[in-house]
Amino acid sequence: MVIKIRSVAPGRGWQWIVAAFQLFRMNPLTWVVLNMALMLIGAGLSLLPVIGAYVLYLLTPLFLGGIMTAAKDLEAGREIEIPHLFRGFRQNAAHLVTVGGVYLVGQVVISGVMLTIGGPEFQEAMKSGIGAFDASALTPEGARRLLQAMLLGTVLFVPLAMAVWFAPALVILDDQTGFRALWISLFACVRNAVPLLLYSIVSSVLLVFAVVPFGLGLILWIPVMLLTIYTSYRDVFESGAPAA
Repeated sequence: MVIKIRSVAPGRGWQWIVAAFQLFRMNPLTWVVLNMALMLIGAGLSLLPVIGAYVLYLLTPLFLGGIMTAAKDLEAGREIEIPHLFRGFRQNAAHLVTVGGVYLVGQVVISGVMLTIGGPEFQEAMKSGIGAFDASALTPEGARRLLQAMLLGTVLFVPLAMAVWFAPALVILDDQTGFRALWISLFACVRNAVPLLLYSIVSSVLLVFAVVPFGLGLILWIPVMLLTIYTSYRDVFESGAPAA
């Protein structure tokens, strides 16, 4: 299948969020339950010693693939249920795991680079958590290394995130292979960098409001943000609905 990529207007980044909220409103209870189930699965996997986080990285695209099929079915007027969450395990599972494997390897490489550049200061920051880390104890040299590590980590993570953003939707909705989906996603994100930037800014602002009232807003923010993966895919690729 030939995949055609649109370059959409900058303001579409905001419209992705609006469209995702509209999808959420069509069946809010099921979306909340789906996302609660996904969070519980993630929490359970993270408890596994040593391998938990790695398994979670590998399986996340499979769950996201299920979310994509649920969004598409709901948009088409069909019912969505909890089994949608596991559809990626039955459809194009190997390619979705490939996406997860690339993301996992990328994260490991980025972490290794950051540890090498950041030195003991970065290791201490990771152990204690950025919020609890005592920056006043840093020497000027240590602060410089820590800043360099964080900046380089961000620069390396952005293309990795771009490659993964559309990949689950491309695999499960367009039957693309894992590696091809990653390349297409990266290219599509580069072509639509400005609307993605606007989307990132708006979603970050909404996150601040979501966490203020004891984090209760996350019940709405998380499912809507996951749905923006589908609404942005639908807008950017001609295999989705025509751009409005």
